[in-house]
Amino acid sequence: MKITEQIKQPIAYEMELFEQKFLLSMSSKVALLNRITHYIVNRKGKQMRPMFVFLVAKMINNGQVSERTYRGASVIELIHTATLVHDDVVDDSNRRRGFFSINALWKNKIAVLIGDYLLSKGLLLSIDNNDFDLLKIISVAVREMSEGELLQIEKARQLDITEAVYYDIIRQKTATLIAACCSLGAASVKPNSDDVETMRKFGELIGMAFQIKDDLFDYGEEAIGKPTGIDIKEQKMTLPLIHVLNNSTKKEREWLINSIKNHNKNKKRVKEVIAFVKENNGLQYAVNKMKSFQKEALQLLDNYPESQYKSALELMVNYVIDRKK
Repeated sequence: MKITEQIKQPIAYEMELFEQKFLLSMSSKVALLNRITHYIVNRKGKQMRPMFVFLVAKMINNGQVSERTYRGASVIELIHTATLVHDDVVDDSNRRRGFFSINALWKNKIAVLIGDYLLSKGLLLSIDNNDFDLLKIISVAVREMSEGELLQIEKARQLDITEAVYYDIIRQKTATLIAACCSLGAASVKPNSDDVETMRKFGELIGMAFQIKDDLFDYGEEAIGKPTGIDIKEQKMTLPLIHVLNNSTKKEREWLINSIKNHNKNKKRVKEVIAFVKENNGLQYAVNKMKSFQKEALQLLDNYPESQYKSALELMVNYVIDRKK
């Protein structure tokens, strides 16, 4: 059995029901809209976000979820899907998870309108049911994701990024969404409890580890996830590179910055940068950091009684850093 299926097992019923409710939450009287939303639903990824919502809810609530849990999972998927559709327009990307993106099939104007539609559907689903606490969690996440993206763009131009700023960027850009899923799961069954903040922190730590793992793929020889050196070509400052930059001599630093700024399309030079980062302990440093976030996340689960949901969450934490893509 694949590890993702193992993680899904204790929430298989909820995930199936969620898919039906999610499709319903997207429905519209406009045929074109329904055609596009069906396309989106049929090309879903691993569905890690709703899995976090249901596993957390069941772990802290004796295996029980509520209607609010389904709504929370739907809202986060609606709003996150909206941001992905908009991202593909901004990045002029024709592919998403190996399939054509919405903008590739239906052009930018329709893609932007679809993103807006999904966003409004998500907001209304919460408002119509008075789930204002859940809506707040999600709205904060969207705000932080936007800030994180903008902070990254601002810093990429300067290449003067410190490790602290890097953590700020990935906390907002990546970790905040997983944190929102986990705190949503808790808030859906135990509103205003300490679990809401504990689970937010748990999700944030997993998100940090997840992003560092993504950074490491850029240095892998295997053709997995994304091709080697993409981050360098895009002038994205990732943890292995930041660590090496901040621990190099003035001359090495100048060579690195010059390579990233002016020679980032030169394959030979990009390979030299990757080799330099590897030789100077950049990868090992990032791996150690990733593992410390993983350990902290697992420690937060220690406070909860043993259950199949807790075991699945532990599997999920380990999967995040052991995954091959």
